[in-house]
Amino acid sequence: MYTGLIHSFGTVLSSEPSDAGRRMVIAIPESLLNEPGPIPGESINLDGCCLSLVECHPVGSPHEGHLAVAFDATHQTLDNTTLGKLVEGDRVHLERSCTPNTLLGGHMVQGHVDGVARVIEVTEKPQWRIRIAPPEHLMRFVSPRGSICVSGVSLTIAELSVADGWFEVALIPDTLDRTTLGSLNAGDGVNLECDCMVKALIHWQTHYAGETDAIQPKA
Repeated sequence: MYTGLIHSFGTVLSSEPSDAGRRMVIAIPESLLNEPGPIPGESINLDGCCLSLVECHPVGSPHEGHLAVAFDATHQTLDNTTLGKLVEGDRVHLERSCTPNTLLGGHMVQGHVDGVARVIEVTEKPQWRIRIAPPEHLMRFVSPRGSICVSGVSLTIAELSVADGWFEVALIPDTLDRTTLGSLNAGDGVNLECDCMVKALIHWQTHYAGETDAIQPKA
């Protein structure tokens, strides 16, 4: 579980096809890693995707102060995210998983990407806004002033149009400084995770609402 508050950037060192799908090696700053860690098998949110750390080792110049960590992305993950498009030198968002003492400054993020959305417009003035078109079937999970996770970043929906199939997020200067969202352009793809509580509610309403047996205690 994550909060959608980015801890740091990572830099892609390599991304190669593998039997599992794709092996990605990312340079992550040692300052990201509090005790204990990193531990093989640990879950780390990489650009919105919950991945298991496979192995890690120190890395030299030009990445002193970093560790090289490897992740395996399955074919299903590659089909439903932007991870397959990563190349050497790309920067990615990183967030370690929550602990019982974590401040929930964003919202509950699972790292389970629902699909790739497309940026359709970026406006810098009078306020930095990004207009995003999610896959059609995900628009029902986007609610006014609700939470949304874009490439691992917890954001509030500033405006939306159900009829036209888009929503907007507003970025404050701190978010622009701490993430790569300020470099997005129209046509770019972003990993999208809708609010898990909204998804659970709509799933129940769609499949079980009105079935009294589903909520009545057994005799």
